[in-house]
Amino acid sequence: MGTTLIVIGSVITIFFIYVFYMIRKMKKTPLVENHERIVVLSDQNFENKIKTGLSLVDFWAAWCMPCKVMAPILNRVAEDIGDKASVCKIDIQQYPSVAAKYNVRSIPTLILFNNGKEIKRFMGVKDKEFLINQINHTI
Repeated sequence: MGTTLIVIGSVITIFFIYVFYMIRKMKKTPLVENHERIVVLSDQNFENKIKTGLSLVDFWAAWCMPCKVMAPILNRVAEDIGDKASVCKIDIQQYPSVAAKYNVRSIPTLILFNNGKEIKRFMGVKDKEFLINQINHTI
């Protein structure tokens, strides 16, 4: 009985050390630079940038690990989609009023706008093919 408790205690301790290590490692992951075609939004230019044409907007934050995973995917989408749509990002940490206006409660949230009106919403990490398909089906 005593040996079993020692083994279980050791396994639990090793698990928590591993989780702590991974969290620290993830927090140190650098942000990916935005592709030149990605439009960085603020509360001042948000409405103006999405009011014409098709826009895919990523609501994200620097501390969010899934958002960091989405960054290179969005770069590839922006590169591949060309002029069919604009790919935009807005940091909800800096501009919480925009996130509140569009009821963004979890991140990453991607909203597809057509002429300023929300037409589709996606939550979580999505792959490039999925996003390009959604944009192509909207055009």
